[in-house]
Amino acid sequence: MRSMRFEAVGQPLHLQEQPTPVPAKTEVLVEVSACAVCRTDLHVVDGDLTQPKLPLTPGHEIVGHIVAMGEQVQGLALGQRVGIPWLGWTCGTCAFCRRGEENLCPSARFTGYQIDGGFATHALADARYVFALPDGYSDEEAAPLLCAGLIGYRSLKMAASAARLGLYGFGAAAHIAIQVARSRGQEVYAFVRPGDEAACSFARDMGAVWVAGSDAAPPVALDAAIVFAPVGALVPLALRAVRPGGHVVCGGIHMSDIPSFPYAILWGERSLQSVANLTRADAEEFLTLAGQIRIHTHTISYRLEAANEALADLRAGRISGAAVLIP
Repeated sequence: MRSMRFEAVGQPLHLQEQPTPVPAKTEVLVEVSACAVCRTDLHVVDGDLTQPKLPLTPGHEIVGHIVAMGEQVQGLALGQRVGIPWLGWTCGTCAFCRRGEENLCPSARFTGYQIDGGFATHALADARYVFALPDGYSDEEAAPLLCAGLIGYRSLKMAASAARLGLYGFGAAAHIAIQVARSRGQEVYAFVRPGDEAACSFARDMGAVWVAGSDAAPPVALDAAIVFAPVGALVPLALRAVRPGGHVVCGGIHMSDIPSFPYAILWGERSLQSVANLTRADAEEFLTLAGQIRIHTHTISYRLEAANEALADLRAGRISGAAVLIP
């Protein structure tokens, strides 16, 4: 197999050939056909997330077909097309796991972070965290559903039934979340990097009723806002934008420090909440939904060997939608 390996912060990924692994009793081996590139991958290689397994194969929005499986695997089949997300293993026995909050398991391990991921031709995965994918999507189209889609969906659930929803940062997650929100009749207000006309046009094309720079105030009070951009300074702006009783949800796994802000913009029973990872229930619900409403993912494909270029383009804000590596 071939993989793009990460060995140290500040060093580019490098292509490596290695023996194709054999799955353990509860694992499957997937031949990767597409793997989307997530901002979390940037946080890993840039050192913002500080506990990666090294050396590491990044990537956690994986689509492929099962080519081998352990003898204890049930409910999956050889040749089946599946997806592998960020959450890759949990203990199943802690208090969090027992009450359905496996996303908070203190022993959890994550694909492309503590488990080798999908910037490769093959990937191993715990069969519990492998999911059937809906028909009607190519492999490249389906890849962003595995994190941008899932995290966006969990964020939307936390934003409750907001009639007016703000999205701060309009990248891979937001461009999927807006489609789910619009299918529910929600009005979406998009906040983009000030001066980024390409992002403004993209958000309008995706159906936002209002688009402006993230430093602008919306024309009406919002019921909820989701902050997808990893910029802590956006949190006070989002709190100012929502009505009393409104919700602000932080959808990223990493964010720069949130500056101090006056209690007055939190007062009025506004709430501030983070999203941590995902659960299997999230994956099952969202992928079922994606089979019912056609989600159009905007992708830019790169060869596996061009993973460093894809990361650089994402870092520089040159991608509308999602970058996808094609081995």
